[in-house]
Amino acid sequence: MKKVIAEFIGTLWLVLGGCGSAVLAAAYPNLGIGFVGVALAFGLTVITMAYTIGRISGCHLNPAVSVGLWIAGRFSKKDLPFYILAQVSGGIFGAGILYLIASGHPDFALGNFAANGFNEHSPNGYDVYSVMTTEVVMTFIFLLIILGATHESAPKGFAGLVIGLGLTLIHLISIPVSNTSVNPARSTSQAVFVGGWALEQLWLFWVAPIVGAILAGLFYEYLSRNQQNA
Repeated sequence: MKKVIAEFIGTLWLVLGGCGSAVLAAAYPNLGIGFVGVALAFGLTVITMAYTIGRISGCHLNPAVSVGLWIAGRFSKKDLPFYILAQVSGGIFGAGILYLIASGHPDFALGNFAANGFNEHSPNGYDVYSVMTTEVVMTFIFLLIILGATHESAPKGFAGLVIGLGLTLIHLISIPVSNTSVNPARSTSQAVFVGGWALEQLWLFWVAPIVGAILAGLFYEYLSRNQQNA
């Protein structure tokens, strides 16, 4: 239960910090933080939570991460559904807090609410194939970073920093393409409030990250097995 609560709070913070920066601060008049600021905000949410709840739950904050770690033999299958439920519900709760804050402005308009999308709902108009490729590849790399940084032979104490900076770089690359998901819980949280097109396109932001995570888990397990046999 403590692990599930930790994942709920951590994912809530990921959505509130990352998507909140996009909704509240990215285009703020004169002092907007832009894509770079949003990318950094997502990375900072992971870094802060890694050192806060990492010792409790492992700080997955992402169904794709949990699936990838399970495939790589780093996570128990029996805990998987509970983690995913906590992550999705925590993300939705975080988006709810963000909505309450944002809707308090007299000129509030929901807009895309930092939701992920393709075609006309991609920030720069990328089609479904470009978005699918981006999400699979970025999640694949993200899981490799996580698996490498948390390996028993990796330098101790730096995993949270490495993973957070990795997520920042991923956002710098892919915000213009898809608004960056690599996380089905983050995508679901925003789609629930936007509805319509966001819910219709949500399938891609579950399928692509999980495919990327599975491929990374299999690949890293293969690399580790060969290393052990050498």
